[in-house]
Amino acid sequence: MYQLDEKIWFWALGIIPVIILFFLVLQFWKHRTQRKFADKALLKKLSPNASLFKSVLKLVVLSLAFACLAIALVNPKIGTKLETIKREGVDIVFAVDVSKSMLAEDIAPNRLDKAKQLVTQIINNLASDRVGIIAYAGKAFPQLPITTDYASAKMFLQGMNTDMLSSQGTAINEAIKLATTYFDDEEQTNRILIIISDGEDHSEEATAVAEEANEAGIRIFTIGVGDVKGGPIPEKRNGIVLNYKKDNQGETVITRLDEETLKSIAAEANGVYLNGKNTNEVVKKIGDILNGMDKKEFETKEYADFKSQFQWFLAFAVFFLLLDIFLLDRKTAWLKKLNLFNENL
Repeated sequence: MYQLDEKIWFWALGIIPVIILFFLVLQFWKHRTQRKFADKALLKKLSPNASLFKSVLKLVVLSLAFACLAIALVNPKIGTKLETIKREGVDIVFAVDVSKSMLAEDIAPNRLDKAKQLVTQIINNLASDRVGIIAYAGKAFPQLPITTDYASAKMFLQGMNTDMLSSQGTAINEAIKLATTYFDDEEQTNRILIIISDGEDHSEEATAVAEEANEAGIRIFTIGVGDVKGGPIPEKRNGIVLNYKKDNQGETVITRLDEETLKSIAAEANGVYLNGKNTNEVVKKIGDILNGMDKKEFETKEYADFKSQFQWFLAFAVFFLLLDIFLLDRKTAWLKKLNLFNENL
């Protein structure tokens, strides 16, 4: 496990592309000026020690030095010891719909991105609860088991897309069934499943499965993303809309938010349906519900005693700078014998 103390210093890495751009412009200017001055054969006689490889090597070394210096300023830390900590909270599993209909842009920027935004904001407002993530379309797939590592949860969440599952369609019942395996039977924590979807369900079994989940002690909350008026499903390439999905008759498919299905699922599992249009309102309502629940104690292992690792990157930065000064700028006798830069031709 690692921590980054001063992430703002990652912006310092921006100097590297500036250096590379400056180098390319300089090489272009030199080449153009030299061609005006003399032909290639004469230039080789006038400057026998000229070497593009040496210039490129110098650029690489200098870039590595700046990269190491930037990382040293960020000050990465590594956890050196695992500790068992007792916490109180609720187990929450997020089931995110990644079917193609979630690409519809009837809610900005699109349904899937809105779903990610909602889950991220809910996680940001948690304190000591544990979270898990499921992705589902025609089938459900475990993304992240129950954990207190919110950073990992958000990282896995951002990596979710509509191409991650080959089985298309929308089977909410599969997500509910998988969620029931996430909770530890030995730890009697309050169990929450939050389904974020446009409500399209091709299985027609979700309500019955939700009732079974409720009997197992799982409360299901549903959040609808999209608009009841609906919207087309864009087909994109490199971020550009090429067309919209069509049915067998060649008509543009319009996908709509099915609130009734989501409401019925929540009702069967002692939960609540929320429209996801207003992020802040949804986050507040979920927070109020969680705060009103009894918190159960559980044990979790966390890294403690984080030690700074900046000194290693600082040492590498100094090494690359010394290499640039003493090896690349000075013609040492042993380096000349190696003839790395074609100087002895």
